[in-house]
Parts: sequence; structure tokens; C-alpha cells
Amino acid sequence: MAEIKSTMEMVLERAAKMTAEMTPVTNDDTLINDGMRIGADFLNEKITDPHQELLNQTAETQIPIRKGIARTLLRNIVLPRDENLQKSGAAAIRGILLLARDSGEIATICKELQQIIEQYSQHKEQTIQQLKDALQAQLEQQQMSAEQAHQRTVNPAMHPQYKEELTKVLTSLNNQYNEAMTQRKETIFNRLCHANS
Repeated sequence: MAEIKSTMEMVLERAAKMTAEMTPVTNDDTLINDGMRIGADFLNEKITDPHQELLNQTAETQIPIRKGIARTLLRNIVLPRDENLQKSGAAAIRGILLLARDSGEIATICKELQQIIEQYSQHKEQTIQQLKDALQAQLEQQQMSAEQAHQRTVNPAMHPQYKEELTKVLTSLNNQYNEAMTQRKETIFNRLCHANS
């Protein structure tokens, strides 16, 4: 029994020694969440420079905090379905540029993202107008063939087929633009968070 006790004591001593020699492990999830809060604070205009906030952190915590900041900022770069999304997207791109500092590559990718967002808005308007024009022509042709030309013109946007067709074309358009944006956002994240790790 004394032999077993001494073996257990040895195991416990060895475990205590190994624990003492281990470097303290940082909780990456907590640090990533801290970074996400910094990113949100930047978007909410509570701070002006996410890079400066990052520099205020210890060297060993900067990488996970940078990841959190980048995640928050990149999640806010979306297709501008309304004015608020457009503003938050522009602020997020500005935050990425501040975080990246002197990276010409990231600046180029951010410029591409801005162009995609602008092209999307124009393309969306053109697509909607083309759909309205095509449906209008179809409705006018139907009226003439039914000899109902004397009836008033039907607004194509009020036609039941319009919503269905609009949903299809906008879904296709959104998928196409989201894919282009996702590729660039992934590249930015990888350059920001893995180049320094």
C-alpha cells in the first residue's frame, strides 16, 4: 500500500511540475469576443481607430483580438439593400483599411469591394427596370391582341407575375454579387489574421 501511495505522490508531483512549467494559455474565444466588441465600438463610433485599440493590447493577445475585429467589420460589408446597410458597409471598409494600415494589397481588395457594392446598386436598378419594361410590353401586347386597347395601361409592378419574376432575378443577382464579395472578404481576413500569426 505504501508503494502505491508513493507512486501516486510521484504522479501528482510530476503533474504539478508540468502545470508550473506550462505557459499560461490565453482563452482565444474570449479574446476574439473582445475584438468583436472593438469592431462594434468602431462601427458605433465609440472609437475612431481599431488599429490603435489593437496596439493597446499585449503582443500575445493581438492576433485573436485582430481576428475578432476583422470578423465584425467584414460581417458588416454586405449588399446595400438600404441606406443604413450602405453606411455601415462603408464604415466597415474604412475600419478594415485602418486595421490593415499600410497594406497595399488589402487597400486594393477594399477598393474592389466598394466597386462591387456600387455595381450591385446600378445592376439591381437596371434589372428591375428591364423586368418592368419587359412585363409592360407583354401586357400591352396581350391587351392589343384581346382588342382591349381602350382600357387603361396596367402598372407592371402591380401584376402578380412581377413579384415572382423579381424574386427570381434578384436572388440570382444577389447570389452572384455575394459570391464575389465573400471571396474578397475571405482574402482580407486571411491577410489580416494569418500573415502575422
